[in-house]
Amino acid sequence: MTEFGMVIVGAGEAGSRAAIELRTQGWTGTITLIGEEKWKPYERPPLSKSLLVDEDYPTPVYILDNEKLVQHDIRFLSDSTVIGIDRISRTVELADGLTIRYDRLLLATGARPRRFSLEGSDTSSVLYLRTFSDALTLRERLSPGKHVAVIGGGFIGLEVAASAVQRGCSVTLVELGPRILMRGVPKEIADIVEARHRAAGVEFKFGVTIERIDSNNDRTDIILADGTIISCDACLIGIGAMPETTLAAKCGLEIENGICVDAMLGTSDPDIFAAGDCCSFPHPVYAGERIRLEAWRNAQDQGSLAARNMLGAEEAYTIVPWFWSDQYELTLQVTGLPNHGDRIISRNIGEVGKLFFHIASDGRMVAASGVGPVASIARDIRLAEMLIHQQARPDELALANPDVKLKTLLQG
Repeated sequence: MTEFGMVIVGAGEAGSRAAIELRTQGWTGTITLIGEEKWKPYERPPLSKSLLVDEDYPTPVYILDNEKLVQHDIRFLSDSTVIGIDRISRTVELADGLTIRYDRLLLATGARPRRFSLEGSDTSSVLYLRTFSDALTLRERLSPGKHVAVIGGGFIGLEVAASAVQRGCSVTLVELGPRILMRGVPKEIADIVEARHRAAGVEFKFGVTIERIDSNNDRTDIILADGTIISCDACLIGIGAMPETTLAAKCGLEIENGICVDAMLGTSDPDIFAAGDCCSFPHPVYAGERIRLEAWRNAQDQGSLAARNMLGAEEAYTIVPWFWSDQYELTLQVTGLPNHGDRIISRNIGEVGKLFFHIASDGRMVAASGVGPVASIARDIRLAEMLIHQQARPDELALANPDVKLKTLLQG
């Protein structure tokens, strides 16, 4: 059994950033970072993008390589699974029998892909994308001339569809809902993204029901309820993710759409914190509503803040949500929560892109979204993020006018 120290379960974005921040803030004791994968901590955004299309054989984009692990004096346990937490003795137990004590514990366990299940169907050959190993397997199937089916019209499905097209594959995307990007993206932007995919040759099937999935050797048949058969060389399932709360629930922590944390990312146990995709938290911009985010920057920011609070900082998490997706030459960016808006103000910035501002009934800007080349939208989305954080009520005519600089609408 090791000495007491800071223990982090989960070596993704949140866990890795927390480990780095602990050292940055002056913690000199032991830091143990535990990851289930054999790889050192790496970035996940490239998995559905550059890793699938780059000609060179891919390697992970490491957050913490050997040099940085040594530099920050982080004890990293790879290929290790935590099977239990004893909150009384403040220990975590690993599958190999190792027991580790903690002063403070951070759960950064992330999320797992939502599984697709149909009674009587053979889904053993379908693919999911969450890990570097998943990406390597998918990459091997994306050969020129192959037909790829994607089930799910969210970000992962669309990014993989774009990457498959770039690899010379034909793509059919199946979405059970009436359009792509149903969660958190306005229809106006979804329509622009869909049109770009159609121009690239992607075929869409909307509002359909899948009856079963059959696999035979290297071919997979997706049978729709109307009798249509989609025969493909590879089938990717991208229908969302579930927060990984198994450990937290097993040791009796409060669960509510993820591990339930307060504004300081503390759980119902004062010695245990949680950060990233696995936790839900209250947000002041949205009247303290409890939300859960599956986004790279949220994981990064929460990991760093959790580390400071593990050391006693007592900082509240107030950062406005932000996420992005790259597809072809387009970048889609969203800040805030669009579903909290009652009306949308659009700003046409010419052929280079379009911006949409989401306004609540009391006039506050609660979200903004944009699509176009990254250079054309990134700055305005950042300014909109600042307006949302200020809970500003900007003039709507000014928002719609591309000649009015958003910077002039900021308070103070």
